[in-house]
Amino acid sequence: ERSRGLGDVYKRQVLLNDDYTTMEFVVMVLVEIFHHPRQRAIEIMLQVHHQGSGVAGIYPYAIAESKARRVMQLARSQGYPLRCTLEPA
Repeated sequence: ERSRGLGDVYKRQVLLNDDYTTMEFVVMVLVEIFHHPRQRAIEIMLQVHHQGSGVAGIYPYAIAESKARRVMQLARSQGYPLRCTLEPA
Protein backbone atom coordinates (compact mmCIF):
# COMPACT_ATOMS: atom_id res chain seq x y z
CA GLU A 1 0.00 0.00 0.00
CA ARG A 2 1.29 3.41 -0.90
CA SER A 3 0.83 6.47 1.21
CA ARG A 4 0.65 9.72 -0.72
CA GLY A 5 1.17 12.38 1.87
CA LEU A 6 -0.80 13.19 5.01
CA GLY A 7 -1.20 9.50 5.83
CA ASP A 8 -3.74 8.72 3.09
CA VAL A 9 -3.58 5.06 2.13
CA TYR A 10 -4.61 4.57 -1.47
CA LYS A 11 -6.63 1.59 -2.64
CA ARG A 12 -7.22 0.19 -6.09
CA GLN A 13 -10.86 -0.58 -6.96
CA VAL A 14 -11.03 -3.73 -9.04
CA LEU A 15 -14.16 -4.81 -10.91
CA LEU A 16 -14.56 -8.59 -11.16
CA ASN A 17 -16.08 -10.38 -14.11
CA ASP A 18 -19.22 -12.48 -13.74
CA ASP A 19 -21.56 -14.25 -16.15
CA TYR A 20 -24.58 -12.01 -15.60
CA THR A 21 -23.66 -8.31 -15.43
CA THR A 22 -24.02 -6.74 -18.86
CA MET A 23 -21.09 -5.05 -20.54
CA GLU A 24 -23.16 -1.88 -20.93
CA PHE A 25 -23.88 -1.77 -17.19
CA VAL A 26 -20.14 -2.04 -16.43
CA VAL A 27 -19.45 0.81 -18.86
CA MET A 28 -22.17 2.91 -17.20
CA VAL A 29 -20.64 2.28 -13.76
CA LEU A 30 -17.20 3.30 -15.01
CA VAL A 31 -18.57 6.50 -16.55
CA GLU A 32 -21.01 7.49 -13.78
CA ILE A 33 -19.15 6.45 -10.62
CA PHE A 34 -15.50 6.59 -11.71
CA HIS A 35 -15.88 9.45 -14.24
CA HIS A 36 -14.00 7.71 -17.05
CA PRO A 37 -14.62 8.93 -20.60
CA ARG A 38 -16.80 6.41 -22.44
CA GLN A 39 -13.97 5.09 -24.64
CA ARG A 40 -11.72 4.44 -21.62
CA ALA A 41 -14.66 2.82 -19.81
CA ILE A 42 -15.12 0.45 -22.76
CA GLU A 43 -11.42 -0.47 -22.63
CA ILE A 44 -11.63 -1.25 -18.90
CA MET A 45 -14.87 -3.21 -19.40
CA LEU A 46 -13.20 -5.32 -22.10
CA GLN A 47 -10.29 -6.01 -19.74
CA VAL A 48 -12.77 -7.16 -17.07
CA HIS A 49 -14.56 -9.31 -19.65
CA HIS A 50 -11.46 -10.93 -21.16
CA GLN A 51 -9.06 -11.04 -18.20
CA GLY A 52 -11.49 -11.48 -15.31
CA SER A 53 -10.83 -8.14 -13.63
CA GLY A 54 -9.97 -4.53 -14.33
CA VAL A 55 -8.90 -1.51 -12.31
CA ALA A 56 -11.67 1.07 -12.11
CA GLY A 57 -9.65 3.60 -10.13
CA ILE A 58 -7.17 4.34 -7.35
CA TYR A 59 -8.34 6.60 -4.52
CA PRO A 60 -7.71 7.30 -0.83
CA TYR A 61 -9.23 4.54 1.29
CA ALA A 62 -12.42 6.36 2.35
CA ILE A 63 -13.26 7.39 -1.22
CA ALA A 64 -12.33 3.95 -2.57
CA GLU A 65 -14.57 2.24 -0.04
CA SER A 66 -17.46 4.60 -0.80
CA LYS A 67 -17.17 4.10 -4.57
CA ALA A 68 -16.94 0.31 -4.22
CA ARG A 69 -20.05 0.31 -2.02
CA ARG A 70 -21.92 2.50 -4.55
CA VAL A 71 -20.98 0.13 -7.39
CA MET A 72 -22.32 -2.90 -5.57
CA GLN A 73 -25.48 -1.14 -4.34
CA LEU A 74 -26.28 0.04 -7.86
CA ALA A 75 -25.55 -3.42 -9.27
CA ARG A 76 -27.82 -5.12 -6.73
CA SER A 77 -30.59 -2.62 -7.39
CA GLN A 78 -30.47 -3.70 -11.05
CA GLY A 79 -30.21 -7.42 -10.22
CA TYR A 80 -26.53 -7.79 -11.16
CA PRO A 81 -23.89 -9.60 -9.06
CA LEU A 82 -21.05 -7.21 -10.08
CA ARG A 83 -18.34 -7.02 -7.42
CA CYS A 84 -15.83 -4.26 -6.77
CA THR A 85 -12.98 -5.15 -4.45
CA LEU A 86 -10.33 -3.00 -2.80
CA GLU A 87 -6.67 -3.93 -3.20
CA PRO A 88 -3.44 -2.27 -2.13
CA ALA A 89 -2.38 0.40 -4.61
